[in-house]
Amino acid sequence: MSPLSIVLLGFAMSTDAFAAAIGKGAAMRRPRWRDAVRAGLVFGCIEAITPVIGWMLGRAASDYLAAFDHWIAFGLLGALGAHMIVAGLRNESEVDEALRDTPKRYGLLALAATGFATSIDAMAVGVSLAFLDVHIGVVAAVVGLCTLSMVTAGVMLGRALGALIGKRTEILGGVILILIGSTILYEHLSGAA
Repeated sequence: MSPLSIVLLGFAMSTDAFAAAIGKGAAMRRPRWRDAVRAGLVFGCIEAITPVIGWMLGRAASDYLAAFDHWIAFGLLGALGAHMIVAGLRNESEVDEALRDTPKRYGLLALAATGFATSIDAMAVGVSLAFLDVHIGVVAAVVGLCTLSMVTAGVMLGRALGALIGKRTEILGGVILILIGSTILYEHLSGAA
């Protein structure tokens, strides 16, 4: 994977966490930087760990799947991208209703649970990365740092922008994942990899 693809992957993986952070920021009364950075650290750490777990699982099965690994990467990234797009297009009233029941401050356990929920896709991406020539430590660090920055910004932007852009970030992340999956498939089928 090229450095640009890794950075794009990092931002794509952090868009669902960004959307969740906007929701959390919108529900909080005047979030402070301390709250935003705390949320960013929790989400970033979890988002960095899950692709490594997925990568290890994928590596364990890679000998059996090497002949069609590019199809697996394409399928996983495409499915995750499509899921993110569908989630981004969901009825906004469902999101608003969920936010109404959210407390104003979030404990560590609530942040970790939300962080894990938004990082399941990163684990699946990690599985697909096991079939590519990529340094998982670099990818995990980039994903974690992108998530840290996106979540911190999302919490701070949430109050003002929650209703305006929150769900659109998921759509953008989904499109990016589909493009990365398509690029992987193209490179393998054309012999460019």
